[in-house]
Amino acid sequence: MRNPLALFFFTHKPQYVFVLILIFLGVHMAGAQEQFLAKRLEKPIQFDGMVEEHEWNGFESLPLTMHQPVFEGEISEKTEIFLAYDDQYVYLAGRLYYADIRHLQSTSKKRDALEGSTDYFGLIIDSFNDNESGLSFFTTPAGLRFDASVFNDAQGDFPINLSWNTFWDVETTTTEEGWFAEMRIPFTSLRFQDNNGEVKMGITCWRYMASKLEVITFPSVRNDLGNWSLWKPSQAKDVVFQGVYSKKPTYIAPYVLGGIQQDFDLNEQESAYHRDDDFKLEAGLDLKYSLSSNFTVDLSLNPDFAQVEVDDQQVNLTRFSLFFPEKRLFFQERSGVFDFRLGGPNRLFYSRRIGIYDEGPVRIYGGARIVGRAGKWDIGFLDMQTAKIEDKASTNYGVLRLRKQAINEFSYVGGMITNQIDADGNFNTGIGLDGVFRVSQNDYFEFNFAQTYYNDVTPSPFSFSNAKLRLNWERRNIKGFGYDFSFSRVGADFDPEMGFELREDYTRYGDKLWWGWIPGEHSKLFNHQVFFRASAFIKNETLKTESSRLGIGWEFSSKSGSFGNINLTRRVEFLTEDFELSDDVVVPVGHYDFVEFEGTYNTPYSKSFSVESTLTAGTFFDGKQLLIGISPSWKVSSSLEIGANYFYNRVDFPDRSDIFLAHIARLRSTLMFNTKLSLAMFLQHNSADNVSLGNLRLRYNPREGNDFYIVFNQSLNSDRFRELPTLPTTDSRTVLVKYTYTFVTGK
Repeated sequence: MRNPLALFFFTHKPQYVFVLILIFLGVHMAGAQEQFLAKRLEKPIQFDGMVEEHEWNGFESLPLTMHQPVFEGEISEKTEIFLAYDDQYVYLAGRLYYADIRHLQSTSKKRDALEGSTDYFGLIIDSFNDNESGLSFFTTPAGLRFDASVFNDAQGDFPINLSWNTFWDVETTTTEEGWFAEMRIPFTSLRFQDNNGEVKMGITCWRYMASKLEVITFPSVRNDLGNWSLWKPSQAKDVVFQGVYSKKPTYIAPYVLGGIQQDFDLNEQESAYHRDDDFKLEAGLDLKYSLSSNFTVDLSLNPDFAQVEVDDQQVNLTRFSLFFPEKRLFFQERSGVFDFRLGGPNRLFYSRRIGIYDEGPVRIYGGARIVGRAGKWDIGFLDMQTAKIEDKASTNYGVLRLRKQAINEFSYVGGMITNQIDADGNFNTGIGLDGVFRVSQNDYFEFNFAQTYYNDVTPSPFSFSNAKLRLNWERRNIKGFGYDFSFSRVGADFDPEMGFELREDYTRYGDKLWWGWIPGEHSKLFNHQVFFRASAFIKNETLKTESSRLGIGWEFSSKSGSFGNINLTRRVEFLTEDFELSDDVVVPVGHYDFVEFEGTYNTPYSKSFSVESTLTAGTFFDGKQLLIGISPSWKVSSSLEIGANYFYNRVDFPDRSDIFLAHIARLRSTLMFNTKLSLAMFLQHNSADNVSLGNLRLRYNPREGNDFYIVFNQSLNSDRFRELPTLPTTDSRTVLVKYTYTFVTGK
């Protein structure tokens, strides 16, 4: 950005650039794709996973194409996939043959298992046909249920939400000929719009054969759109269902929870620790009511999330907060509607701000959520009330989100309002406008503009001091020339308390250029690319570079299932205040210029035993760093899997004779008695915080909405003698039993 006029526009009048780009985008339109008419079942089938009914024999298999390892190559195994429906369900059936049954792999029975070492079969449904969000339903030869929601057109590092669950059924069988599956998904589990009984949804079906790393699909999906290309709703086939009308079921899910929590606290004299026993007996209620086929209301009274998986322990070698994903079920359905991304992990709304404070849970009295679609409008509303805790008053959280398809069927514009107000009158309000525009087949332009208002900051709506503007232009493909350019500017008073923002008062430029190859049938590589990355954060107040990165690298994925990358990065950091790695290790104020090397390698994911490894080495501020990570995973059988992580972090500062040393160790194991009953163990140790954590969860899930949990959590002090008086061995311990049963009416 060396042109002085261009620099002026981007740093002082970015709104002008935004208007000019919108005018340019207005002339680009996208054509509609050909539709596929789904077949209606004339009589009920025997739902047993055999796929033997006369009805199936009268259907034609969907036309299938190889997606990988060679796009549109010859399919190696006979496969027949049938899509049908009746008044209540969408059905997907598969005859998934093997010439040699020894090639079949089935390594898990766990709900929502996403493993490269087992065969999969299923579909992704863009029920609103918005080319941006979807719902996925898959199974394996073991008959497990995998369901997840897809957001942002499967663009990003992990653009699916495994915590989303809904009501559906699957049956499978295995013979010497192969394996066979029948799935039925209630229309009541899908939100859709019907036009006098005609419903159009985007659908992608596929079969994955782990032993061959082969994927075959309907429809044909290009393999140059990245690792998540098959999950993209924009690539789905438009499928029409006729004679389908909305129903309005109501789901009532009360729960009861009992147990004990033990905390070890200092006595009043601060001379010793004593145990405080808190016996728990809780009850609550979730209610889901369908206003229509495309609008639902969720009500929750005294929700509890004791069964939610604990967060991974991490070592933070940055000056900024860590971001953790949302795992609580209440926030999951169509959570993509509430996405208002501001680049990286930054966003205007971050649901973990509700019911979590200082890394601990806060009681939620209750809340309501409305999500749906009206015409081309996506609408989301959420309101929740939390209790007082410590120095934080009882607080109300409200969010309103609107989005509308615009210009073409792959683009939208939208807005969001967030509001947080507590019992003491403190408030924080965020207002935002955003949009994503498909400019050509692979090119997308995105803009985000947000402002925040709170007690001490009430500037005019036209001020940039309390605002953030982000512009992004990217090419969404991995073959040939690609790019991802972005610009962000954040004012000194921008503070989204209901969101997540790493930095304040900066202007950022970036990001990435690459050239990618898909070598073809005779190469051992599936794809690879070389890339160049550059970004800079400039402090608005001083116009000095706060952080910058400049790097080159190469990444690859092979047809054997291995993948990895190497990159070399030069970093510049300007510290205006001391940076504390720990209580004993501090990086002082100053200007730092250093270089780091990073490499990762993952062994083939299709094997029952695989290893992820990472290495980071080089200089670090005025010291040296070494990070080694290794993560083995072993599918012992379809009933037992074991995984581990170990990270060694060492930073040396020879000039100050300071050393920061941290070990992170995690051990996971899951024993699956069948697809309904499982026992999971998770152990963690973080030497930086001198804490060891244990989590044990027994889950019985005979059907969706009927859950029984026994949960045990324990936190241990791994260095009891770091403080006086001597710390107790156990910091806290919890044993809880929770049961939820869902009643369904009006199906």
